[in-house]
Amino acid sequence: MDAPGTISVAVLDGSAPASGEEPCPVCGRLSSAFQDYLDAQFYRAMHQRAVEREARLKEDVQQLKAQIRQLQQQLFGRSAEGGRVVDAVARPTDEPRRPRGQQRGRRSPPKRSYAHLPAAEEIHDVPAQQRHCGCCGQPFVRFGSEDSEILEVEVRAHRRVIRRPRYRPSCSCPGNKPILTAPPPPRVLPKSKIGVSLWAEILLDKYLLQRPTYRLLAAWRLHGLDLSLGTIIDGLRHLEPLFIPLYEALIERSQQQPLWHADETRWQVFVTRDGKVGHGWFLWVFHAADVVVFVLSPTRAHDVPEAHLGDEAEGILVVDRFAAYKVMAQVKDGAIRLAFCWAHVRRDFLRVAQSISEHRDWGMAWVTRIAVLYQLNAARLEQTPNSLARTAAEQHLREHVATLAEQRDAELATPRLPLAKAKVLTSLQTHWHGLTVFLDHPEVPLDNNTAERAQRGPVVGRKNYYGSGALWSGRLAAMLFSLFQTLCLWHVNPHRWLTAYLQACAEAGGKAPADAANYLPWNLTAEQQRAWSSDNCPKTVNSS
Repeated sequence: MDAPGTISVAVLDGSAPASGEEPCPVCGRLSSAFQDYLDAQFYRAMHQRAVEREARLKEDVQQLKAQIRQLQQQLFGRSAEGGRVVDAVARPTDEPRRPRGQQRGRRSPPKRSYAHLPAAEEIHDVPAQQRHCGCCGQPFVRFGSEDSEILEVEVRAHRRVIRRPRYRPSCSCPGNKPILTAPPPPRVLPKSKIGVSLWAEILLDKYLLQRPTYRLLAAWRLHGLDLSLGTIIDGLRHLEPLFIPLYEALIERSQQQPLWHADETRWQVFVTRDGKVGHGWFLWVFHAADVVVFVLSPTRAHDVPEAHLGDEAEGILVVDRFAAYKVMAQVKDGAIRLAFCWAHVRRDFLRVAQSISEHRDWGMAWVTRIAVLYQLNAARLEQTPNSLARTAAEQHLREHVATLAEQRDAELATPRLPLAKAKVLTSLQTHWHGLTVFLDHPEVPLDNNTAERAQRGPVVGRKNYYGSGALWSGRLAAMLFSLFQTLCLWHVNPHRWLTAYLQACAEAGGKAPADAANYLPWNLTAEQQRAWSSDNCPKTVNSS
């Protein structure tokens, strides 16, 4: 902007100076009246700039305050989105909260049975001197017993002392061996003192229950078993090749599926790699109906899901709105269609409602609309396919989706829409095509919570033992995460399965058995399914 007195009329209204108001040919000045007019125009423009700058600064301050509230919520608030965090915003303060625990009118859960556990009977009898009458001395008559149960666990480390008698021939007949002994017992790792049961406990404790190995060894020391951590780590390194055939079969099974859930999370691998700065790797998960595969990669690029799914993959991939999925070759070619997650959309509106008080009612109104969307979709799935009730439920669902689109477009057309609202609504509009895949494909869920639940176990492990100290350790973690979660999908007891598989590896000379694929859940015999079946997988990995 020019200084006062130097602005030409052409700058203000695009016209030349008015007749009679030309500058003086000697000094170049304008008349005082016209000069005042130019000064007023200058300060009016400066004031407009100041007003616009102040509005931008106020909006920036509002956004920064919202970020502070959001970070405080993440640091000090509850992590559950469906609990008190939402209720504190959505529910009036005078509305009573639902009591915790068992609700009135609901059927109580069945009592747990422990009849399958071995029983050790104990007789707690009345002393003999008290089993007769104190007056006449007649004995009391037994008419049954009062029985009860107490659950106990006994951890007992023991040694298997293997004695193999040696024999030598007492004759000189040809063809006899000079010394005859029984074959040595099978071992998972040749010449190792650690047996199958210990290796099974070590692998399950770390990769299923997500506990650091040094804590397990500390617990064993309390029972008199003192093992070296270095011995265990070296043994785990030699165990990794045993699971490679199974992991490759899981990948092949995953590539044949028509529907996947995908997600990724950070995973530390403390190795030095050319071209890689730092130790931040990524653990990807691909969760299908009957198989779960974790992939460890140094990058978060689209190459990872492309390589895992393969060139022949066709189907629907349920994901969040991460850009890497959108640029996959299979997506661009139309072989794979992306279905986006409504839980992330709900999270956007909820974040605005919690961080900006002026937008609280607006954000919670959208949260309520999304809740209705979930209810209508659930009502549709409850009906029998191709029935009149199913058709009516689907009509209600599509009408509600159309209402959401109309509400979104109407709000986006609002003049001077606040930035926080505009960002959320624009994202909703941009991803609308992927958010409505479930309408034509009822088998597709509304959200990607399946993949996020599958990541819970590894995330707990990441917090407990910080990731992997070597590349082989990271590969072993990805393989066992995949195996254990797949077993739980099929309701196979991981402890029984792993014990049987390691015993087979031991009998194969410390190598993966030739029929390793027969140990996968979909190849088990009826007898194996009965022997290894279980519904008691840990909830952190049972994401079915």
